[in-house]
Amino acid sequence: MSVAKVTEIIASSDKSFDDAVTTGIERASETLKGITGAWVSDQKVTVEDGKIAEYRVVLKVTFVLED
Repeated sequence: MSVAKVTEIIASSDKSFDDAVTTGIERASETLKGITGAWVSDQKVTVEDGKIAEYRVVLKVTFVLED
């Protein structure tokens, strides 16, 4: 039997929401071991001079705790 934990991270990209998700998971994987999934709980953009400057996502990352 295993126990999992969920942690929240925020990631950003100047390219797209998809890229922000990828960046967030790759960075989380450097610190968290046993990641089994994630979901986007929120997303938003920052705007500068009428154009999208940055895509941001809030991710809920699930990982299994080690024994």
